[in-house]
Amino acid sequence: MVEKIVVVGSTNIDRVTRVPRFARPGETLPIGEPMVSVMGGKGLNQAVASARSGVRTIMVTKVGAGFDLGRNMSVSNLQTDHVISSNTAETGQAYIQVSAETGENMIYIYGGANQELGSTDVVQHADAIKTADVVMAQLEIPLTAVLAAFEIAHQAGVTTILNPAPAPHDDQLPDELLALTDILVPNRPESHLLTGIEVSDLDSLTQSADYFFSKGVKAVVITLGSQGAFYMQAGGQPVELPAFKVAAVDTTAAGDTFIGGMASYWDGDFKNLEPAIRYGMAASAISVTRPGAQPSIPTQKEVQAFLADQQA
Repeated sequence: MVEKIVVVGSTNIDRVTRVPRFARPGETLPIGEPMVSVMGGKGLNQAVASARSGVRTIMVTKVGAGFDLGRNMSVSNLQTDHVISSNTAETGQAYIQVSAETGENMIYIYGGANQELGSTDVVQHADAIKTADVVMAQLEIPLTAVLAAFEIAHQAGVTTILNPAPAPHDDQLPDELLALTDILVPNRPESHLLTGIEVSDLDSLTQSADYFFSKGVKAVVITLGSQGAFYMQAGGQPVELPAFKVAAVDTTAAGDTFIGGMASYWDGDFKNLEPAIRYGMAASAISVTRPGAQPSIPTQKEVQAFLADQQA
């Protein structure tokens, strides 16, 4: 398995409100509990997921002046000595509504310091990237920062994993970035936005993967929520994996938990991709049975016990 993962990505303070259901336009609904604040952001969530699965994980991110990420986090294996401070912006924030009715969420993001993370910042931490086994990134930070990280990783022979979320407003990713991406992990709507192919069956999933392969991506994993996941390697056969059946309470950070878990189980060999995906699916399944984002992310021991129960 991998020994060191570098996550170049976002850090947010999540403001979470549980609501009985999502309000309709113009409607006012009472809630039974106050808003709570916890650490989040796609980048940090994925880093916590890999760290809790036992992998040394380094976070390259940008936060507001005076904000001490290390003091606000107590996660074994998570290193915060590559955190950069902004002189002008606040730490990013996410405003999250979670439906008690369905467990689904609605999220609004204020980028803050995340939007200041640039290629120069990333280059200053190139040594951490060059010595990693895996570099992960998402799109809650500028594309220039992701490109810089993946260029450094590519030149050093480090595996790159891109979660194209949130999908770009122009529905496009630079071909240059896709050519530097070893494993691309969109969900169903993100894949549709990026390819123009509506995902409805194995054939359309395969067509979507082929689109990304034509851009230079080596493997595609498309998450399908309660229906599981699809994966395919360039030149290989398409595979669908069914989801683990659990009762969802809160789906916040489920995708991030999947990606961080999958990356922690990756051993650099594509023959290991399916077991890594199943590990990530198990971690995600556990997370949706618990409220909150980072508080719901399981440990390696919990995931292994869950998988053992599934095989029993």
